[in-house]
Amino acid sequence: MEGLSEILIYSSFLLLIIALVLAFFRLAKGPSVHDRIASLDLIASIVMGFILLYSVLIKNALYIDIVLVMSLISFVGTVAISTYLKQKP
Repeated sequence: MEGLSEILIYSSFLLLIIALVLAFFRLAKGPSVHDRIASLDLIASIVMGFILLYSVLIKNALYIDIVLVMSLISFVGTVAISTYLKQKP
């Protein structure tokens, strides 16, 4: 059973890498600023997924606190940038 869980974790890493490449593509190509903001938020979520998977892989729950702080900072940053762009004429 140990081998199957490691295969699932490594395949999840691969899928996250694919999602990260696609998000970077949207960040570079995005026709509007709103697309770029959404892709930055997605990239932050994917990085949090990497950290959580790594935490599961090494069986250490210490990194979950880091993900919580990152999610709060990402949320506040996205709201701040969106509010700034909404007020901008």
